[in-house]
Amino acid sequence: MEVVGLDFSYENGYKVFQNINLTIEPGKFVSIVGPSGVGKSTLLRLIGAFLTPEKGQILLHGKPVLRPTPLISMVHQSIVTFPWMTAKENVLLSLKTRSIEKERSEEVARRSLEMVGLQGFEDLYPKEMSGGMRQRVAIARSLAGEPNVMLMDEPFAHLDELTAGGLRQDIYSILFNGDATLENVIMVSHNLTEVVELSDAVFILNDNPATIVGRLDITMPRPRIHRDPEFDRYLDVLYNYLTKKKGATNV
Repeated sequence: MEVVGLDFSYENGYKVFQNINLTIEPGKFVSIVGPSGVGKSTLLRLIGAFLTPEKGQILLHGKPVLRPTPLISMVHQSIVTFPWMTAKENVLLSLKTRSIEKERSEEVARRSLEMVGLQGFEDLYPKEMSGGMRQRVAIARSLAGEPNVMLMDEPFAHLDELTAGGLRQDIYSILFNGDATLENVIMVSHNLTEVVELSDAVFILNDNPATIVGRLDITMPRPRIHRDPEFDRYLDVLYNYLTKKKGATNV
């Protein structure tokens, strides 16, 4: 996936982005970080074609993305599950627009819930689930549509730290398992610890108007231990970028 020469301004003329360029290699979990208010979530929505840039383009498999497509899904920071539907029924929603038989839909929904660790919980309603389980349902619903790219906007922000930590431990293997169609995950987060824990690469968004000021590739083996000195070195590099300290380079 590529973002090429992207500019975007609000209707009042305020320029948010100038010349945003991203190249995301297949099989990568990437994060976008930056100061509060710099436009991280807005960039995610531009990538998903939920907003239209004034200049530049989004490319998926070399073709422009001009409108929302099932090939790009999104998981929001607010946990979106419909309270009157079971876990399976919530997941089946993403299959309504696809011309597949009911039995096939049921199998896709079941498999998607199994991927996120919710086998046996298909008939629970959201009020009967923890926050972490509800977010897993939202992820399963996104996976059921068989996207190539998943956008995640602060996906752990509304979970307590213990629940978020448990989901973070599982999320990489959930998203990049052999049964999923995902080629890329693009996550926006203000939590640099979870960014280092999860990402293969991090793009740093800064300045005004915002642009990409750096890329950090993270090569630590998984699972990544927070108390590891190498983990701390990656954190330091990201902090240096975000505070505009000179000499911030790759580890």
